[in-house]
Amino acid sequence: MAGLPSPGASYGVTPAPELKLPPPSVSRDPRRPIPEDLLRDASRRLGIMALVGAALWVLGVTFGHISSWLLEPAGSTTIGWNAIDIIAATAVVVSLALFAFTRRPDLDPRLILNLGLAYLVFTALDLGLMVHWFPPPHGALDPMLSWTGVVVLMFAAIVPTPPRKMLAAGLVAASMNPLGMVVAAARGIWDFGPWTAAVTDSLLMHYPDFLLVGVAVVIARVVTGLGQQVSKAREMGSYQLGELLGRGGMGEVYKATHRMLARPAAIKLIRPDSLGGPDGEGADVAVKRFRREAEAAASLRSPHTVELYDFGVTDDRTMYFVMELLDGTDLETLVRDHGPVPARRVIHIMRQVCASLEEAHVAGMVHRDIKPANIHIGRLGLEYDFVKVLDFGLVKPVAGKVHELSLATAAGLTPGTPAYMAPEMALGEAVDGRADIYALGCVAYYLLTGKIVFEGDTSLQVIVKHLQNDPVPPSQRANVDIPPALEQLVLACLSKKREDRPSSAGELSRALGRLGLQPWTEEEARRCWNGAKQGAQGAQGARG
Repeated sequence: MAGLPSPGASYGVTPAPELKLPPPSVSRDPRRPIPEDLLRDASRRLGIMALVGAALWVLGVTFGHISSWLLEPAGSTTIGWNAIDIIAATAVVVSLALFAFTRRPDLDPRLILNLGLAYLVFTALDLGLMVHWFPPPHGALDPMLSWTGVVVLMFAAIVPTPPRKMLAAGLVAASMNPLGMVVAAARGIWDFGPWTAAVTDSLLMHYPDFLLVGVAVVIARVVTGLGQQVSKAREMGSYQLGELLGRGGMGEVYKATHRMLARPAAIKLIRPDSLGGPDGEGADVAVKRFRREAEAAASLRSPHTVELYDFGVTDDRTMYFVMELLDGTDLETLVRDHGPVPARRVIHIMRQVCASLEEAHVAGMVHRDIKPANIHIGRLGLEYDFVKVLDFGLVKPVAGKVHELSLATAAGLTPGTPAYMAPEMALGEAVDGRADIYALGCVAYYLLTGKIVFEGDTSLQVIVKHLQNDPVPPSQRANVDIPPALEQLVLACLSKKREDRPSSAGELSRALGRLGLQPWTEEEARRCWNGAKQGAQGAQGARG
């Protein structure tokens, strides 16, 4: 998993002095590959087309038999089961096999699409044999537009195929009808005279299909051109965008690769239209805010803050962060999939989050949106349960009020998340690092119980409860053992008055360390991750 549950993470390296992208000198390559996610979508469409094809083969043969029984005279060779049924059954089996093949997530979509070309030719062969297996009425040899031409056009429109490949595969597919006629002639169904006449007459009869191959090549050029335009639009400086990882109110997060270093990364794009439009004074102000907030995020160096590789602004004023690509999951997904977390593991996670927050708070920044979805846990090198705090790209100065302008407020987004929002943030008062302490207490509560502190039908109801209600102790809401000292510390983080909370993330971390519980070990973390991985593989096998 990429580790970017919400589009909006930033990290710590020294920022480049200029935000303008270098000229896209590589963007004029006509052989630019189509993005990976578009190819995977195309392979899934190919699978659906194969499944529909299997259904059409069954329906076509069934209705063909019904019409023969109703319309043909008794004793006709087309009545009853015959070779056409064998041809159709073969086509159904191959179609279903291709559909199953396209469902496998571990296969290169390029391989699947190349198999799709072979499937196109195979389908055309079956159609050619079936159409010409029996003699036509009155021995007609008039030019005709067959199902083969229609299938070639459908393939070109649905599956992105390079024009040259489409031309080659289309010509071979269109030749299957003449081949079917030659096979029929060899069986004595057609009487062309010399074999040269058989080839000539069969080609003349099906020349409309060959004309449609030319149309299919044009369609293929358009479809692949659109994919290449997407690829060009996704080029961000030295990075090439790939699969879409997530989407939020301000933009998207994509998997990316550095073109020179081949280093995987994740890029968060902030759309200019989400900030009031791509043009005018508003966009200029948004770019200035972006520079300020990106530089603030880039100054953070804690290993528990997701690393920022680069940031910039494209010519169309799309702003982007380039971030490390993480291996693991977020805490929200962890609890949703596996239930409450053991107390010792919660302490291990919280202390790592505190290390990230302490650096930010000392630097004069408040995260303002600490929540399970913004805390990533996974593997880093040989270490398991390594925590990274996400979404440091939209931090605020310590003395700032929530209504002051930032990229988030410019986009019309409410800072923070109601289920994890400190009372002073809900009231629009000045915030400091203790607002993050409150949110981290909400996160610890969620990890221990699997439930948020306050629930409500609307966000407003949740906010009101954060302002007025005392939280129910975690031990009263969970069917697990929670050490009393840890529970008291979590409740202290949830104090309505900020002065009653731990004064800093560092103090909270030290208090967690003084609880006297045996530390969560690397071996325990490894067993959790290996067990979760085996469970996921077992579930996948059961679904298969």
